[in-house]
Amino acid sequence: MASTPSVAQLRAFVAVSRLQHFGAAAAQLGISQPTLSQLLSKLETNLDLQLIERSSRRVEVTPAGRRLLPHAEAAVEAVHAIVDAAEPTGWLFEALRLGIIPTIAPYLLPTLLGALRDETPDLKLFVREDQTHRLLDALRRDEIDVALLALPISEPGLVAQPVYEEDFVLAVSADSELAGTTGAPVEALRRQPLLLLDEGHCLRDQALEVCALANVLDTGHDAARTSSLPTVVQLVAAGMGATLLPATAVPVETRGASLGIATFADPVPGRRIGLVWRAANSRAERFIDFAQIIRRAVVDRELPARSVVGMVPVALAPALGGE
Repeated sequence: MASTPSVAQLRAFVAVSRLQHFGAAAAQLGISQPTLSQLLSKLETNLDLQLIERSSRRVEVTPAGRRLLPHAEAAVEAVHAIVDAAEPTGWLFEALRLGIIPTIAPYLLPTLLGALRDETPDLKLFVREDQTHRLLDALRRDEIDVALLALPISEPGLVAQPVYEEDFVLAVSADSELAGTTGAPVEALRRQPLLLLDEGHCLRDQALEVCALANVLDTGHDAARTSSLPTVVQLVAAGMGATLLPATAVPVETRGASLGIATFADPVPGRRIGLVWRAANSRAERFIDFAQIIRRAVVDRELPARSVVGMVPVALAPALGGE
């Protein structure tokens, strides 16, 4: 007869199943690999089932493990929910693992960190800057709690909470005829090569969407390959082309570069930023509160963005025809 598993055993099983790596799972749980192996072995003995297949090259979840994994995940989440209910404001004093993309982090974090120091001085914030697809993978693996990303995102099992919107502007060299222009049509993009971030950055994809609207074919693919927006800005300042910047980046990126900025006529292209978390996470109300702190920081500290209020979190599903 199967024995009742402990929470520690279930956490070990869930971590190994998600990460498929004992070292990574042990590090995530903050325990040693021998302890992790003992917990998993005890669980398998108690249930009289093999849940994980181990080899020198890889770790795989067995059919029995795949059948039990959703129940184990639900049990672990339920324990989290009990802890949360016992201390509703506990997140203000505990840890929050925040993922954030590189085209947001340098421009929002100084403002957000100041707001968090004022409103939640005991919050322990851990920040991971990375590209969107890797942050989504980190969410699925429970390596981070929430991610601040450009929306929309089409990922099953996640929830998105819109936070703020910002316009795109056109950055050109200081001596460009477009420098200082207001109300420029998007067709102005046709006048010079457009320099973009390398593949994998969502800002590149958004810029290409704007280019498609303007029927722009020359996007400067051969002029540069860079994963850094500041590098793109320096190339623009040197006269190698133009680039689209989110409005929140302008105060930072124009500080040390000889740039000209042109704003677009209506409808102004832009992007929506939101918090994303796993639908199974029991701390949704806390993440909604966190989104509200970001909104207040955007408004109170006068960032060039518009707070998005009155929108409820949306459960995400795969886009039709998507991968």
